[in-house]
Parts: sequence; C-alpha cells; structure tokens
Amino acid sequence: MATTDFITSGIRTVELEAQAVSAMLPGINSDFSLACETILACEGRVVVTGMGKSGHIGNKIAATLASTGTPAFFVHPGEASHGDLGMITKNDVVIAISNSGSTAEVITILPLIKRLGIPLISMTGDPASVLSQAALANLDVSVSSEACPLNLAPTTSTTVTLVMGDALAIALLESRGFSAEDFAFSHPGGALGRNLLLRVEDIMHKDGEVPRVKANQPLHDALLEMTEKGFGMTTIVAEDNSLLGIFTDGDLRRVVDQKIDITSATMADVMSANPKTISSSILAAEALNIMENATITALIVEDENHHPIGVLHMHDILRAGVV
Repeated sequence: MATTDFITSGIRTVELEAQAVSAMLPGINSDFSLACETILACEGRVVVTGMGKSGHIGNKIAATLASTGTPAFFVHPGEASHGDLGMITKNDVVIAISNSGSTAEVITILPLIKRLGIPLISMTGDPASVLSQAALANLDVSVSSEACPLNLAPTTSTTVTLVMGDALAIALLESRGFSAEDFAFSHPGGALGRNLLLRVEDIMHKDGEVPRVKANQPLHDALLEMTEKGFGMTTIVAEDNSLLGIFTDGDLRRVVDQKIDITSATMADVMSANPKTISSSILAAEALNIMENATITALIVEDENHHPIGVLHMHDILRAGVV
C-alpha cells in the first residue's frame, strides 16, 4: 500500500468518527438529564459494566467519573455472574454498556440488578433492545456505520460511547461544583496534583534557616550569613524584625563595581529596599511564575506583619517536582 493510501485511510477514519460524534447531539436529551439526576441522587457508587471493547470503554468512563467527583468503578459482567455481583449494593447505580443492547453476559445480570432495585442506565446503539428497555434511562450511542471498512471492528461506536461518557462526567462535574483543587486531591501523585496542591509553606526554608542581619550591621556580617545559609542572599530587618530589604550576590557585585568601602559599609548603605515577597499560603507553582517573571532564583516569605518567616529557592521547587 502506498503512503498516500495510508493518509487517505487515516483521514477517512477521522472524518467518519467526527461526523458520528456530531450526530450524537440529539442524544443529549431528557434521558441524559434523567441519568445525571439519578447519579447525583446516588448514595453509593456508579458501577460501570460492559463486555469486550465496550468493557474497555466502560473502564475508562468509570475512571473519568471517579477522578471528577463521582465515585465509580468497573465490574466485568462475566465475573459479576460468578461472585463479583457482591460488589454492588442497593445504594449504587449501574451503567451497562452494549452497542447491540443484547450482550449475553450483560443481559444475564439484569434480573439480579432489578431484584436489588438498583437504578439502571444503559448506553446502547439500539433503543429497542432488551437492555435499553430494561433501563431507567438509555443514552443513545448508535452510529450509522463503523469506521472499519468491513463495518465489523468496533471503532466509531466505541468513540461515540467514550464521548457520551465524557459528556456525562463533565455534566456531573459542573453540577457538583467540582474544583481544580478537588481534582488535585484525586491526583496527588502526579505533576498536576503537585501544581494544584503544593503550597510555599510546604517546601520553604524557615526558622533558623532564614538568613537575617540588621540594617546597622557591617557588610562583612552579611557575607558570613550568606555563606552560612547558602541562598546567595540575606534579608535585612529592623529591630522589630520587620523586613527592610535584601542583599544578594548581585548587590555584592554592584558594591565592588561602585568601589564602595566594604570594610565600613553597613547594610543600610548597600541593601536593596522593597524586595519581592510572597505569602506562605500561595501555591508553589504561583511562586515559580513570580521567579520566572522577575528573573530571580529566591523569594522571601513574609507574614502579615511583614516579618520574614521563610525563603523559597528555585531548587526547592525543582526538588518538589512542580516543574
């Protein structure tokens, strides 16, 4: 097959699936609203089930629901008939997926779901099927044809089902008022969670680690403090410990360039006033943006009384995996 044939085939597939997704819009109807209302009223969890490719899509839908504020998990219908049905309680809602609406393994467990009185939501391509008729609400995922030229391999139908699952999850997310921070709590191990949850107070250096000298102290004392603490800077404070300024490696180069007498200069003579500061409660990712915009590598953390209570260095953010 020529390369151009590959491209033609790929474009055809994308176009067919895009058309099928566009054709779904009438399926977002009263049954869709009823499905959302049923899930929102659920006191337990959403149990998603399906065989074969529908099962793979169902697994992903369950994962999307779970990560967006709707407790959910996937149960294989074949395993459900051999003990796993015990995972489903009377407080749950079941979403059963079958393109034909007559998948044997799914139909087999319908009487048990009905006996428990569990609300059933179906996703099928046939609104007249056994599964559709048994459901409280049927989400129409029918397609005119598969992208497969043989019209056999589940392709367009699985794409449409996945999109319907996403539509359901996002509608529920918006109804619950699910926030970015809520999302982060369900993803604490990834970069997204670190960006949305990690605050400056979690990683800053504090207490005795904060470099600090008085305004009337000689420059020599500041150099010793900077060397000891290792941040390439020191804070300058008043007698009441309020922040007056900062002195950095860059300020030291300026002192040398201006031929200032380093043996007699005090910090009041050489410090930079009004340094950039941050609150300990802001996100580490926000602090990183401030550093990048100001082209600096460290920030002073101050409290509401303008007392320096910490130092955040770029290296701390890198170690925390925020970037």
